[in-house]
Amino acid sequence: MDNHQASRRTFVAGGLSLAATFALPQLTNPAKITAGQIIDRIKSKVGIPWREQTVDRIIAGTADIPVRGIATTMMATLDVVQRAVAAGKNMVITHEPTFYSHLDTVDELKNDPTYQYKRDFLQKNDMVIFHFHDHWHGHHPDGIAVGMARELGWEKNMDAENPKLFTFPATSLSHFAKNIKSRLKARTIRVLGDPHLSITKALASWGYVSQFPGIPLLARPDIDVLIIGEAREWEVVEYAQDVISSGKDKALIVIGHVLSEQAGMQYCAEWLKPFVPEVPVEFLAAAEPFWAA
Repeated sequence: MDNHQASRRTFVAGGLSLAATFALPQLTNPAKITAGQIIDRIKSKVGIPWREQTVDRIIAGTADIPVRGIATTMMATLDVVQRAVAAGKNMVITHEPTFYSHLDTVDELKNDPTYQYKRDFLQKNDMVIFHFHDHWHGHHPDGIAVGMARELGWEKNMDAENPKLFTFPATSLSHFAKNIKSRLKARTIRVLGDPHLSITKALASWGYVSQFPGIPLLARPDIDVLIIGEAREWEVVEYAQDVISSGKDKALIVIGHVLSEQAGMQYCAEWLKPFVPEVPVEFLAAAEPFWAA
């Protein structure tokens, strides 16, 4: 080996050693934030005391899992979590349940192949699912209500004291409903009431509304239309039919649960970004489940 070859090899070896020296800290000491740390920040920023009795908790994964990215969504369907993984996100913050019940109880699902497939997918991809329902509604103002008003372009119509109460220039129920459908890009919504009914006052109950408070909300004398995500047809829907048949000028618009709260979780992503700067945060829309035949 001549001196020239030895010098070249010494130079190359030295260069590799120097490169390894600079690369080593990035490989062995990456900035990490865990799911638990992110949840602690959410608790400190949401603006209300954390409730002892709540559905808001980790549904899949553990608090000590390092987070590579966050996806917010209305509902953590299998489609959503698959898209989250494809986008490099391993934490999903969902407004609605992951395993088909409000409390995400799975005892009766343990032998169900679809539950097992979804559970195994989450485990295989080291994912964390965090249910963020009660406290996002409890945020002042209600985070879902803020997002929905923005999506519909109703901020200027919103009551200063109640983000779910709106006043409009008089318009027909038919036009009003079509505007909602267009704004939300809905495949289908359902409407009860005279298409020519004049609408000036609207009240929203985003998501599911039960018999109470659904009935007294619709019964309010100052309200022309109640807008909801969904309800049992033998409760609020039947009441709406009867109140109209009794001669009152009332209407009910049923958007569907997903679309009636979806924009609130888009707003949630924007809310999270300033205090979770370590990882990318992205909103992933849950698909509208129904289509019109």
